[in-house]
Amino acid sequence: MLGRKKLFAWAADAALFIIGGAIYAVAVILFLSGNEISPGGLTGISTMLNYLYGLPVGTVVFILNIPILVIGFIKFGGIFIVKTAVSTVVISITLDIAEELLPELKINPVLAAVFGGLLMGLSISMFMLRGSTTGGVDIIAMLINRRFPHLTVGRLMLASDAFIVAFSALVYKNIESALYSVIALYASSRIMDVMLYGADKGKIVYIITENSACVSEKIMSIVRRGITVIDVTGAYTGRKLKMLMCTVRRNEVSAVCKTARDNDKGAFIVVAEAGDILGEGFKRES
Repeated sequence: MLGRKKLFAWAADAALFIIGGAIYAVAVILFLSGNEISPGGLTGISTMLNYLYGLPVGTVVFILNIPILVIGFIKFGGIFIVKTAVSTVVISITLDIAEELLPELKINPVLAAVFGGLLMGLSISMFMLRGSTTGGVDIIAMLINRRFPHLTVGRLMLASDAFIVAFSALVYKNIESALYSVIALYASSRIMDVMLYGADKGKIVYIITENSACVSEKIMSIVRRGITVIDVTGAYTGRKLKMLMCTVRRNEVSAVCKTARDNDKGAFIVVAEAGDILGEGFKRES
């Protein structure tokens, strides 16, 4: 039974990676790069090098990711980096194939930015749902965050994308290209929020575990969120356990749940919706 579950998980990974890679390639090659719009990240750098020197986008993405993946494996290790490496290879291949097969599509740049961003966000969500990322800036941000914990991964990624988008205005010699890139990145982030975490403003994660000390320590070290420990008793079994309550932003839910499962396979997890969250690390009352 366990072998069958693993086989199904691998098949699901492979299917979503291939579909996600194809969608990502269409978004980048057909909508964004073809209309001189930067998708941010290493892909954005690759599309600019393609524009300047005619270098294949996918191949450049792969080459730029090699040292980052090696360092990421040394620092983090585990299946996460392995899956990220696989997704990077898939994306690189599909980008090069799309560049050869897809026609040049010149359309209204606003439409190109919106649809390119939506497709890019959809594809990235498919990778993240299988415990992977598209590599590049994501891993760099995680590495910097480990060295400087006060710099959050989200802020580091935003800063890197902002720099790349600003640089694209110089490469394409058009300030409007950078502005359209902002639209694409916003559209991408919105569809990722909906796909991964819903459209609400926050989440409350409840974790009932026999290994509360280890689970809470790992969660706090990874997502830098406070945790409330509550004594609970099972009504049917009479067992006394600990329940961890952690309030997080949407983009932190996956990391919290994965960390809990990695450190307690039998953990019972409930993710509840939250509206406005007031307090340290969230919105402050005016």
